[in-house]
Amino acid sequence: MNAPWVKKYPPGLDPEATFTPRPLYSLLDDAVARFPKHPAMDFLGKRYDYATLGDLVDRAAKGFRALGVRRGVKVGLFLPNCPQFVISYYGILKAGGTVVNFSPLYSAPELLHQIEDSHTDIMVTLNLQALYPNMAKMLQESRLQKLVIGTMSEVLPFPKNLLFPLVKRADIAAVPRDERHISFKQLLANDGRMEPAEVDPKEDIAVLQYTGGTTGVAKGAMLTHANLSANTEQAVMWFTNCEEGQERMLGVLPFFHVFAMTSVMNFSIRIGAEIIMMPRFELEGALELIDKRKPTLMPGVPTMYTAMMNHPDIGKYDLSSIKGCISGGAPLPIEVKQGFEKLSGCKLVEGYGLTETSPVVACNPLEGESKEGSIGLPVPGTRIAILDREDPTKEMPIGEPGEICVAGPQVMKGYWNRPEATEATIIDGLLHTGDIAYMDEDGYCFIIDRIKDLILCSGFNVYPRVVEEAIYQHPAVEEVTVIGIPDKYRGEAPKAFIKLREGMTATEEEIIAFCRERLGKHEIPQEVEFRDELPKTMIGKLSKKELVAEERARREAAGD
Repeated sequence: MNAPWVKKYPPGLDPEATFTPRPLYSLLDDAVARFPKHPAMDFLGKRYDYATLGDLVDRAAKGFRALGVRRGVKVGLFLPNCPQFVISYYGILKAGGTVVNFSPLYSAPELLHQIEDSHTDIMVTLNLQALYPNMAKMLQESRLQKLVIGTMSEVLPFPKNLLFPLVKRADIAAVPRDERHISFKQLLANDGRMEPAEVDPKEDIAVLQYTGGTTGVAKGAMLTHANLSANTEQAVMWFTNCEEGQERMLGVLPFFHVFAMTSVMNFSIRIGAEIIMMPRFELEGALELIDKRKPTLMPGVPTMYTAMMNHPDIGKYDLSSIKGCISGGAPLPIEVKQGFEKLSGCKLVEGYGLTETSPVVACNPLEGESKEGSIGLPVPGTRIAILDREDPTKEMPIGEPGEICVAGPQVMKGYWNRPEATEATIIDGLLHTGDIAYMDEDGYCFIIDRIKDLILCSGFNVYPRVVEEAIYQHPAVEEVTVIGIPDKYRGEAPKAFIKLREGMTATEEEIIAFCRERLGKHEIPQEVEFRDELPKTMIGKLSKKELVAEERARREAAGD
């Protein structure tokens, strides 16, 4: 293999590794056999060992089978991070069904679209006011046939399990008792004895994971058992310093998102790690959990590391147990990487992936050279090609920007019921990502930006990430997002939205003057707007689409 990244690969790692397709649920079966008494999950103080988790999954599988779950049947998960998520996920797969992940943050129209588009007939959720009413509405308005309803009390330790219904009474929804509602306890009320479904790992869809994809319309990426099991193995191979049966994983990223599904949940199960989970990321709670439960691994998004760095009392929390952090979901600013590493003493490496690739494509090594500003090297068995945007048959020379295209065992089967979108995205065996990057002489990739976020200013390409990196160097800036706005003279111009660090100040004139020393004339923001908070996605990465919509609406109202 003549790829430039080979010479920088961690010792003993085969860049051309191949992976035997296997049912995804076999990851759990293997962990149960190898580590039966090892802790598998810790949820707010209630702990489950692998033998217990394996038994609960077998019972869930038999329960789902009794509800009619077979090959091709879609079962939705409308859950925060909780034991019911892990149990249901593997139980559905073992029964032969397909998991469809639903974000608890979705609006009613988004839920309705995804239920109908995916053909989801059964949904698992909790009896919480934040969740159940949305699904009760969907039970009336969509194709949904049944709801499986869990409770917080059944997964909390004593005495929290007794106190929750009393203290949080207002948070609990009333659930009808009828044949369309099945309690999670009912689902598990069996002996768990059944033959796991026979699956074709390369063809059978384990998870339908919805995404805007590379063409903007929400659609389901068909991730097979082989895609997801291979990507989990790729991650295990890459993180060479992990000790199987010995690690503790901080699970604060949402499992319904593809990043956490693979990098937290499936990865942990594969290596027999304990998942210390939180229902959602909450800064104070996460820091207390790190201090008390001593996780060794912590995947996150840049805003999470930024929040920890800027906590006023960060010094009182012991972060020394963490030996490795991976940042994904959004570009990792160099200042955040350097600051968090100095604060924690652990290595923070940036990786890269997409929903369509299960998701991991590339990562900096935890042991070896980690290049700042880079997404790292392709993980084993993966090929990255930087192709000319104008002529996709042409590969760009080293150092020249083009579109990242990917081949590997983790690349999706295609988009659910969208053959045209699949054909437009997977061309000649390569998945076209829509991201612009260049590769250096060592095979490290550096993302410049997404094609759709590119700002065309007086004929020049302006990449928001370049402008954001410059602004992040200002000592008063905590977070920044840059978008393009209409400009009558230049076509488009950059606009920066900034959240300042607590107790610090800056003016628009100061930021623009700061940029003049670091950016080309066409890259300097035309406008700067300060905000107390910036929009974020479901996993906490900074989001541009809300700001773009706001700007468009504001300018239309003003007649611009």
